[in-house]
Amino acid sequence: MTVPSEVAARTTPHTVKRGASSPRDRHRTRTNAPRGRTSFWPYLLVAPTVLLIGAVLGYPVVRNVVMSFQEFGLRELVQGAPAFVGLANYRELFADHVFWEVVVRTLAFTAVNVVLIMVLSTLVALMLARLGRVLRVAVMTGLVVVWAMPVIAATTVWQWLFQSRFGVVNWVLVQLGLDQFQDYSWLANGSATFALIVVLVVWQSVPFAALTLYAGLTTVPAELFEAARIDGAAGWALFRRITFPVLRSLFGLIASLEVIWVFKCFVQIWAISEGGPNDATTTLPVYAYQVAQTLNRYDLAGAVSVITVVVLTILLLVYFRQSLRQETNR
Repeated sequence: MTVPSEVAARTTPHTVKRGASSPRDRHRTRTNAPRGRTSFWPYLLVAPTVLLIGAVLGYPVVRNVVMSFQEFGLRELVQGAPAFVGLANYRELFADHVFWEVVVRTLAFTAVNVVLIMVLSTLVALMLARLGRVLRVAVMTGLVVVWAMPVIAATTVWQWLFQSRFGVVNWVLVQLGLDQFQDYSWLANGSATFALIVVLVVWQSVPFAALTLYAGLTTVPAELFEAARIDGAAGWALFRRITFPVLRSLFGLIASLEVIWVFKCFVQIWAISEGGPNDATTTLPVYAYQVAQTLNRYDLAGAVSVITVVVLTILLLVYFRQSLRQETNR
């Protein structure tokens, strides 16, 4: 008995009707199809935020750059109509040896802080990865509390801790037999004040970096460590061969953020020492504030701010270029 053609077509699995297309062909057709007009809705939705950021951040930056090329003192602030003086403010700064001392001190302050932050944060992150659940939660809670503490409040607490007569730090040191710290004034010595501010900045910065690095460590496949241990690697070798290469980009991102944060650090320095004693803790942001408030030289302060941004940008560009070169050579 002859099977009707439509029944054969319905029962034969490999028979495809002429002119019909398979799901793969239809997907390929949709993929290769020309796209329609570009939708402007995403840009319209983002536009208010971009305009607000430009108004809040862009205008002050542009105004500051313009001011650095003007003669802008207290009289111009009241009467207006400042005169353009070209590069006179920059020439005045570059001829001042105090300015160059501040630049060197700022670079040294940034380098010391960033190195300490990265080393301590890495150690804390590795420690968190090895702790049990209860201890890990306790340590992470402490880190979050430190991170969430307002800068001024934390700085005030540190001032109390290092107070000369009633500070806890001096009392503990004296109890340990270090009698030279009896009524020792930390803020009267430039090196001691510099070290105090470094410890404060590092203490405030480690939580963010440590928690971020720990989050990165949780993404490293355990199979990589097991294979390395089978090959005989342990301790520092595991970090050098597995952890750091896998998280290189994350380390670079955190280091860049810390450079920016430390380089523009102002609140801690001003609240503790106002740049003293004898300008031992005066960095570029503090120097710009001193010039503006003490000398009423807003034009000179604007020039210092512009130079600060330029120096910071150069440092970051050099680092990013080196990072891209390493990624390309890998």
